[in-house]
Amino acid sequence: MRPSPYDTLIDDETWSFIDKSNAFYPADATSLDHAGQRRVYDELCQAFDAGRPPSVTVRDFSVRGPQAPIPLRQYLPDASAPKACVLYLHGGGFVLGGLESHDSICAEICDRTGYQVISVDYRLAPEHLHPAQVEDALATFRHVASDYALPIILCGDSAGGNLAAAVASATRGQALAPAAQVLIYPALGADTSKGTFVSHAHAPMLTTADMLYYDDLRSGGASPVDEPLFTPLAAPNFTGIPPTLVFTAECDPLSGDGPDYCARLTRTGGKAICFEEKGLVHGYLRARHSVLRARDSFARMISGIKTLGAGEWPY
Repeated sequence: MRPSPYDTLIDDETWSFIDKSNAFYPADATSLDHAGQRRVYDELCQAFDAGRPPSVTVRDFSVRGPQAPIPLRQYLPDASAPKACVLYLHGGGFVLGGLESHDSICAEICDRTGYQVISVDYRLAPEHLHPAQVEDALATFRHVASDYALPIILCGDSAGGNLAAAVASATRGQALAPAAQVLIYPALGADTSKGTFVSHAHAPMLTTADMLYYDDLRSGGASPVDEPLFTPLAAPNFTGIPPTLVFTAECDPLSGDGPDYCARLTRTGGKAICFEEKGLVHGYLRARHSVLRARDSFARMISGIKTLGAGEWPY
């Protein structure tokens, strides 16, 4: 029996996506070690992988990081010289994922925007605690910004959205700063004792308990809630944050983070807009080929990335 109110909010296509996703997790999934959890997550992502469009050229390389080289994957369109660069930071709770888990997503962004995309394989928790993930994201951004004379759009889903927002905050007012950011169901650090963390505490695909679990793993059990590089909503000043698009899923504990973040940005004169995607759940990027609502949302993301890369703001 499907839980209320999700039995009416979520359509049959999305339930099929949820059921297929849940089938990858064994009954003892919570007892798996991190290697086991990563294996299951990678298998899940592979099951929804649509492959790369043939027009996209891919190259793996690395840049110097604070502790070790940071593996990157570059996606280039065949048609013409790209006019912007998308720096993509993958989701996975800071614990899961990498270059392979989001490979087809990055390839499709490249193909459909005509922009270069660079995906970042940042260090994962709990082997590497905060601020390791932010350090790698910042180091990569600074390398890319100094190497390519292109507008750079930060883009990330879930944990990656958190890292993108942290980079935007850390670089505001600096000579090397992003042109824009696109945050996809991002974890931005809202109070988990209220709002959508209560109303959607038991949502399919991600629960509030899951969020607290990942925060603990990332921080070593002591989440620094007042630190902007961990909690972007804790930033004391949002002046200088670049134009921002946020996409949230209605049926997601994180859905309240996006409107809050955008409101704080616009109050300081910035440009920001949040799209709440009705009836969708956390992780719906993987459903962009099987669920109409997810397909439409992905098309809005592509349109937004193209527009921001051209330096326009039509919202």
